[in-house]
Amino acid sequence: AATAPRIPPTRLALHHFDMSYSLQLKDLWPSVRAGLLCEQKYGALLNNFSPIDHVTQELELLNATDFVSEAPKKAQQLQRGAAAEEVGRGESSSNIKCYTFPRGDITRFRPARPDRLGLLDYYLMDAASLLPVLALNVQPDDFVLDLCAAPGGKTLALLQTGVCGHLAANDVSVSRTKRLHQILHSYVPKEIRETVSVTSCDGRDWGQVEGGTFHKVLVDVPCTTDRHSVMEEDNNIFHKRRTKERQMLPMLQLQLLMAGILATKPGGEVVYSTCSLSPLQNECVIE
Repeated sequence: AATAPRIPPTRLALHHFDMSYSLQLKDLWPSVRAGLLCEQKYGALLNNFSPIDHVTQELELLNATDFVSEAPKKAQQLQRGAAAEEVGRGESSSNIKCYTFPRGDITRFRPARPDRLGLLDYYLMDAASLLPVLALNVQPDDFVLDLCAAPGGKTLALLQTGVCGHLAANDVSVSRTKRLHQILHSYVPKEIRETVSVTSCDGRDWGQVEGGTFHKVLVDVPCTTDRHSVMEEDNNIFHKRRTKERQMLPMLQLQLLMAGILATKPGGEVVYSTCSLSPLQNECVIE
C-alpha cells in the first residue's frame, strides 16, 4: 500500500465522469468533457449599490455584453427559447446585470475596484451560477431564504434585484459564513446589510426553525461540483477519505430540499440547483 502509485482525486473524478456521463450524454459528452476541463470563464455581476454607468461603458468597450438582457432577444431569434424569455421577464431580473465576453473570447476581467464609499463595482462569478437566482423570480417584498448561501455570490445577486422584503442567508459552515459576511461588507451598504439575516444552522433543520415563512427559497445544495472535481486537488470530494461523504450526497440534498419546501409559504416557490451533471443529484432528488 505504501509503494502503490497514488491516483489523484482529479483523475478519479474524470474516470467516474467518463464512465457515467458518457452513458448519460452519449455524443454530447466529448464537448461537455472539454468544457469541464477548460479554464473557468467568469461573468461580472454589476453591483447596483455602486455607481455603475462608467463600468457598463468600460465593459461594453471591451465587447462584453449583459447576458441577462440578451437572453430574451436570442430566444426570439431562435423562436424556441421560452425558458430564456422567462429569464428576461420581471422587475427583479431586469435589475440584475451580468457581463460576459463572447464565446471563444478568453479575455479576463480586471479585478473589481472600490468606489468612493469603498464598495466594489462588480463581483466575478461563473455566469451559470446566476441562473438559479433568475429562475427564483423574486417579486417586490418577497421574504427570501438562501438555504446554502456561502460563499455568497447568489446571496449578492438576490440583493441586486432590489426587491427582497427580507433575505435570510444560511450556511452550515461557520468558516464559509465568514466569507459571506466579507462579501456583504465589500459590496453592500450598511443599511441594506441590516435587512439580511446571516445564520450558520444545519439547513436540514430549517423547516423546524422557521416553517412556512418564505415566499421564495433557493436550495443550492452541496454537490460533486464537477468542474472543481476534475480541476482542483484541494478539498476534492473524490479524495478517497471523502468517499462516504460523496456517496451520502443525494440523501443530504434530499433532506435540504425537503427543509426548503417546509420553510416555504403555501403558494411559494422553491428552486433546487446543483453544479453537477449527475442525475442522482438532480432528477432523482426531485423525483
